[in-house]
Amino acid sequence: MKKLSYVAMIAAAGLMFQACHSSTDSTKAADSANAVKDSTTTGAAGIAVVADDAKFAVDAANGGMTEVELSKLAATKATNAEVKAFANMMVMDHGKANEELKGIAATKNITLPDSVNADSKKAVEDLSKKSGADFDKAYVDKMVSDHKSTVDMFESASKNLKDRELKAFVDKTLPVIKGHLDHINKIQGSMK
Repeated sequence: MKKLSYVAMIAAAGLMFQACHSSTDSTKAADSANAVKDSTTTGAAGIAVVADDAKFAVDAANGGMTEVELSKLAATKATNAEVKAFANMMVMDHGKANEELKGIAATKNITLPDSVNADSKKAVEDLSKKSGADFDKAYVDKMVSDHKSTVDMFESASKNLKDRELKAFVDKTLPVIKGHLDHINKIQGSMK
């Protein structure tokens, strides 16, 4: 039994080292930290949710932070007044949801990413290179795509999450995200 514990500790240390040193992607690092907590600890120091619930929290946090970063950019660069107003709403609504999710994660000992993942960083970088009507169109198209994916992710989470607090967060946030999708679809339709 001692040998098994020793092997598990060595494996966990290796995963933590890899997550901290070889990956600049904070979502991967958060997933790795949660996997280590889930598989190597028990009691108060362990993670208080099943692995799939922790993975949802990490993905939702990354998505929320991405919406805020893209929307902060749009709030300053967009030329269309409706797009600017939508971007400001995204910063406020997703910022609030991000803080709520952080609070839940803290009580469950879930490690969340501290910055957006590599794909999201690239999306922000690509969008920042655009200007004028090209910027507005690219931002709106990205918001439509992201919100469709987020609605799908939250609908699935609503059915499958085990943790009651995370599920309550999802059920409270999903109508807001659907409202964002309806709103951005209308903006996209008016731009064609």
